Amino acid sequence: MRKMFLTAGLLCVCAAVSAQEILTDAQKAAAEAAMALSNAPENKETIAERPKFWNNSLSTKIDFGHTGLFNWAAGGHNSYSLKAYIDGNANYAKESVSWTNRLQLDYGFLYSADKPVLQKSDDRIYLESKFGYRAVDKLFISAEYSFKSQFTNTYEYPTPSSRADGSALPEGEEYNTADWNKARKLKSGLFSPANMTLGLGLDYNPFKWLTVNLAPLTGGIVFVDDPRLRSSYSMPLVDENSSAIDTSTEEGMVANGLRYRPARFEFGAQLKVDVKVNVNDNFKYTSQILLFSNYLKNPQNIRVNWDNRIEWKLARFFSLLFTTNLIYDDTVMISKVEKDGTTTNHQRVQFKESLSFGFTYTIATKK
Repeated sequence: MRKMFLTAGLLCVCAAVSAQEILTDAQKAAAEAAMALSNAPENKETIAERPKFWNNSLSTKIDFGHTGLFNWAAGGHNSYSLKAYIDGNANYAKESVSWTNRLQLDYGFLYSADKPVLQKSDDRIYLESKFGYRAVDKLFISAEYSFKSQFTNTYEYPTPSSRADGSALPEGEEYNTADWNKARKLKSGLFSPANMTLGLGLDYNPFKWLTVNLAPLTGGIVFVDDPRLRSSYSMPLVDENSSAIDTSTEEGMVANGLRYRPARFEFGAQLKVDVKVNVNDNFKYTSQILLFSNYLKNPQNIRVNWDNRIEWKLARFFSLLFTTNLIYDDTVMISKVEKDGTTTNHQRVQFKESLSFGFTYTIATKK
């Protein structure tokens, strides 16, 4: 019996020794494997980012203004103004192909106590789309489309000469809203006018901030939907029996049975120069000058559109904006009251400037 216990004890001791040796060998193998993994060369290969061919941005701006006067000796009138602006860009670039798109929308109005009517101060729809194919380093063969119009009617408000019902203004009273609306004169409206152009030519980009587009083959259509405005925009005359015109209204009739067409076709050459300068993240300047010559009528009379825009960002969501717009178009007749009281219609240089401060927000594609 004693021998059996002795034999069992020896067997246990041998098993323990063997288990210890196996554990030691396993630990040694694990250590060698860890050493081998640590000395293995690192795989530095990474997954390439997917290229981005589109670059999009959307800028919005809202401006509010107010002038309040109380016992102000120098005179003046209380006024309120509100203006909104949207600038959307969607640009595509891949190898030799480029496609740029820009939509600008402006709308604003003001109210002044001297005229109890809501007057429009800004109104513009401007769409540009240009497709280009690289011919050489900085020269592209291009096709460019543009559209210009406005949202609502624009009126001029001369001082009324009588009440809305034709009666004289009683002494001590002032003209009311109905009187002013009766005296107003229509100047423009939706699709009155509207300009569409398509130009084929060359696009030259010598610098990132400068683009010159020359389109010697440019076709354009001018729409004037409202018959009352067609004479002001030099629309062509046709016989009233022509099927190309609307004979359902007598508006727009002239002598000798002629009527103004609602549309005019133009064909000529266009030169457009765009300048975009970002001095820093807070100061931007853009300018566009457009020159057009109509081969079909008076090609020597160059049509000019020159727009400038300076934006100074004062804080994260607030900016100061200054814009100017200069237009000369020999097809647009502008009325003017002369010193002798007579009214004349002539081609004139049009100019508008605006300075505003307001809230701005921009959404752009991450680079």
